[in-house]
Amino acid sequence: MLNDLSFKRFKQNGVVKHLALLALIILVSLNCLSCIGKRKPPLPPVERIPQRVEITGFQRGDSVILSWKMPARNAKSKDLLNISSLDIYRLAEPLASPLSLSEEDFANRSTLIKNLPVSANDFGLKTMTFTDRLEFANQAVRLRYAIRFVNKSGQKAAFSNFLLIEPTAKLSKAPASLSTSVSQDAIELTWTAPDTNIDGSKPVNVLGYNIYRTASKKEAAKMLNKTPVRDTKYEDKFFEFNKEYSYFVRSVSVGSNGEPIESLESNIAEMKPVDTFAPSAPSAITIAAAPGSISIFFAINPEKDIAGYKIYRTEDPILEKAKWELLTPEAIKANTYQDKRVEAGKIYHYYITAIDTAGNVSEVSEVVNETAP
Repeated sequence: MLNDLSFKRFKQNGVVKHLALLALIILVSLNCLSCIGKRKPPLPPVERIPQRVEITGFQRGDSVILSWKMPARNAKSKDLLNISSLDIYRLAEPLASPLSLSEEDFANRSTLIKNLPVSANDFGLKTMTFTDRLEFANQAVRLRYAIRFVNKSGQKAAFSNFLLIEPTAKLSKAPASLSTSVSQDAIELTWTAPDTNIDGSKPVNVLGYNIYRTASKKEAAKMLNKTPVRDTKYEDKFFEFNKEYSYFVRSVSVGSNGEPIESLESNIAEMKPVDTFAPSAPSAITIAAAPGSISIFFAINPEKDIAGYKIYRTEDPILEKAKWELLTPEAIKANTYQDKRVEAGKIYHYYITAIDTAGNVSEVSEVVNETAP
């Protein structure tokens, strides 16, 4: 049994232990309370594949051309690296069908028309396109398109927006037999008008033609005309000699809703114009004499590529012109010239030629003469 002193010591030790345990509990509680303010909000689950993209499109001839921008790369996610392909769907429905349609109904009723392989290099806001060649039936339809990504595990993302197009069957076929020729001032294009619409019907639905040109295979073709050209020829007056050009033409038809719709392209005509065209002979020449000089004046040539003019002189008007004295070994830019090597009382005869930047020389001008005073 414990004596009185031992009992007191035991009781004191018990109190100390209880106090120490209570202090530890309070300290742990305070630490937990301080952690509450520092706790970060929960992060959303990482998507396995990008949700959707936006598609646009239009009809051109017997095709619908779809386009979309690929999502940008995300350095914080490996989603894009997990994509393996992109599915393109199409649903043909009567024009009277409701415009609204759920994704579930579209998925059940639509047809997968193309599975496009996708690589990591395709991402980063790159624009991609797909051409859907149409086969027209005897009744009007509405086409509904959508696309969605598929990852390596076969999981599919949400559909893109729905693109609705009402294709027109009675659109002109593409022009044919496009050819080119060059003159001093223009590259002339000629082509053959289409004889039927894309569904084989007549009369041909042609509003006019759009002409396109590109000077490089890497750049997009630019339309040269502001409004459709009614004729089957066109002059391109804004060109440079010795530069390569490629041309094609599309016919323009009126769509079912009154909108202009282009055909597919004609054949591509390539051209590298070479300047072999001599400028016209200088004209409107006048001459004036003064003591010690004779001045010659003439009109500026109308050609845009004139490099200069050369002045020839003789005292013998029946001398062969190739043997006349050349007063300007370097072609002059101005349309005036002053001959200071003259002797009083002598008659001097002059003619002028024009030279272009390609080295083509004009015919000789009219001959003028004057007596030095």
